[in-house]
Amino acid sequence: MLTLSEQECIDLIRRGECFQAEVANGAFIIKIDEYSPVICAAIHNGHQLRDDLQKSFLLSKEERYYEEDPYTAELISSFPIVLIGNDSRFEYDLNRAKTLSTYFKTAWDKQVWQKPLSAKQRSKSHAKHQSFYNVLEMIVATIEQQFKNAIIFDVHSYNYKRIEKNTPTFNIGSAQIDIERWGNIAKHFENQLNKITLPNIDCYAATDEIFHGRGYLITHVNAHFDNTLVLPVEVKKVFMDETTGAVYPLVLEELRASFKNAVSETTAFFMRRYGKRKTMKKADVLSSSLAPEIITLDKKLYSLCKKIETLNFINPINIAGERKKFFNKNGRYTPQFTYKQLNINPYQFREKLYQLPVDAVMDADIQQLYRHVIDNLAAKINLLTTIGTDDFLYNSLKYYGEPDCQDVANAKFILHAPDIENDEDSGFFNADQAISYFTEIAQQWQLKCKIEKSSRMVAKAMVNNEKSLLVINKDASFNKHELHAFAYHELGIHMLTTLNAKQQPLKVFSLGLVGNTHAQEGLAIFSEYCSGSLTLARLKMLALRVLAVNYMLKQGDFNKTYQTLLVEHNIPKEQAFTLTTRVYRGGGFTKDYLYLKGFRDIVALSKVANIDYLLVGKTGLLDLPIVSEMIERDLLNKPMPLFDLSIPKNDEMSILDYLVSSIK
Repeated sequence: MLTLSEQECIDLIRRGECFQAEVANGAFIIKIDEYSPVICAAIHNGHQLRDDLQKSFLLSKEERYYEEDPYTAELISSFPIVLIGNDSRFEYDLNRAKTLSTYFKTAWDKQVWQKPLSAKQRSKSHAKHQSFYNVLEMIVATIEQQFKNAIIFDVHSYNYKRIEKNTPTFNIGSAQIDIERWGNIAKHFENQLNKITLPNIDCYAATDEIFHGRGYLITHVNAHFDNTLVLPVEVKKVFMDETTGAVYPLVLEELRASFKNAVSETTAFFMRRYGKRKTMKKADVLSSSLAPEIITLDKKLYSLCKKIETLNFINPINIAGERKKFFNKNGRYTPQFTYKQLNINPYQFREKLYQLPVDAVMDADIQQLYRHVIDNLAAKINLLTTIGTDDFLYNSLKYYGEPDCQDVANAKFILHAPDIENDEDSGFFNADQAISYFTEIAQQWQLKCKIEKSSRMVAKAMVNNEKSLLVINKDASFNKHELHAFAYHELGIHMLTTLNAKQQPLKVFSLGLVGNTHAQEGLAIFSEYCSGSLTLARLKMLALRVLAVNYMLKQGDFNKTYQTLLVEHNIPKEQAFTLTTRVYRGGGFTKDYLYLKGFRDIVALSKVANIDYLLVGKTGLLDLPIVSEMIERDLLNKPMPLFDLSIPKNDEMSILDYLVSSIK
């Protein structure tokens, strides 16, 4: 971070340049990532006290900390223009007029100084106070000129344990707000704050319930500017222990993200009514460039994790031989699968994973996205390191979950449906013919990828993300319906998202976000449905996968599950073997139930939202809101589907349409 004088900051702002700097001997921080109509201030965040004042200061560190507003800078770190006070309010109080900003002798009924400050000491503090407001004035003037209006969020926190009644989590002070002019904005902000939920905390927002917003920052801005609204807000110290100063990280993390949303939504609402742009969205008030700390984190994460592809390790390397043994003994043999060795030290990996500089990321939602990914990768390495052991099933359940009662009910509902005549055709194509077909489709869709055969896989086809490679099982055969469906599934979704991820400025979308299996497989099945490729036979196969996982969890015996699939569902032996192998590989692999569940969830999502943004890379539904925001902020390249991803509109509902619409 730069160290700049007040005048250097003012000159940079006048020229419209972006920068981050400490000002006036580190008294305050100014961050301008982009010129935006929203300015956020945390003027009581700091704890610094000049050396010449330390000698006569009487309060303990804990007493001083108690009256300051720690972590308020965290609440506003996501925004492009931020002012943060580094000096303690006991040195000078930025929320009081300059002449009153230094306490003569006492504050909050406590003696602060052994003796009153000298004129020279007060003068030094007043100069810092003046410097802050000189810089603030230049920022506001520049923003008003550029956007016509500006909005400032003046963020504080308060101690509540000494108050003998329930108090609001967020208190807006309106005493100095022109309510006739700006009242609808203050009310909108209160409504947005009332949407915030925090873990194990009852939250609500109010106006003037505890504090009335009589501080100097709003007084100063009101005296100098006519087109800037200041919203003073006090946040209850529910994110920390106010007596010891210990922070509650999970609460603070959630609060940061939720507070960011409330501020950005309110700013967009404000600018639509009073600014030059009448179509402004919350993404428009946030930075449109990736901060260096995000890029640094992303590179380090990708370098550490780029070769961890689950299916590369979980597919048995002796599948062909074990299949032959199994059928030679008429199914009275339990396959003994072997697997590729993992060339990663799991302990070192986890240690490096949790040492990544996530805290350096200022945007609350982007930081949260990376935290989700890192936790997910830690669970993934636990899964991979236990392949072939008794612990694998536990880790699979932890990573992928298991089918619930509704998933099983949906599967049984689909399997009870009568077969549809001509649902499958009789023409079959071998692996070489399939490769020719997929190569032609890839060229039509302008997908730059490779297509090869392999003998070391269970599925008929799969995409290797790292190599942009579509792998075809050398023993697989496909009918026409399947060829078409696999093209849309593997190339139209999995390969497209693989290639899209490689074009993104952030590599995390190649690694995969939390829940990417659920979302990507659901999207891939949905693409089959939208293209008219999905058949009842295919839907029943997805249902059988759910039941196969369920049988594996209940029976825990390869041969029992194989026989159950054969007898109860009357399917061919090869198909029963493949289904059973899929769920028993590694020691109990629960992933397969996610295809039907994901399809159900994508169908539901497509009815209420645009799902195209899921194509940006290996995304999941958990972080879709921040992914969408990042696309709208131009931080990510906007993905384009290869075909229409919407539910087909037919004049008459087919049996398949009825079944899909009935999945709960």
